[in-house]
Amino acid sequence: MTGSRTDKVLEQILRGTADANIPFASLRQLLRRLGFDERIRGSRHIFTKEEVEEILNLQPQGNKAKPYQVKQVRHVIVKYKLGGE
Repeated sequence: MTGSRTDKVLEQILRGTADANIPFASLRQLLRRLGFDERIRGSRHIFTKEEVEEILNLQPQGNKAKPYQVKQVRHVIVKYKLGGE
């Protein structure tokens, strides 16, 4: 398991200084590790989690995640305290 890589991505997202520079694959991996279920519809990746009311609907921009979607992910992680400490 690549725990340290996903921890780095989590740190980067929570810091909020590189929203335009988050690899889409790393974001997907992080969300799955945080317990989200992923459904794929075309280019859309839809992430749901039982105790989270928001539905994260993500689409890659090249191989990166879209900055506004990284912001949405950060909001959900902080709101539900999914990032541990």
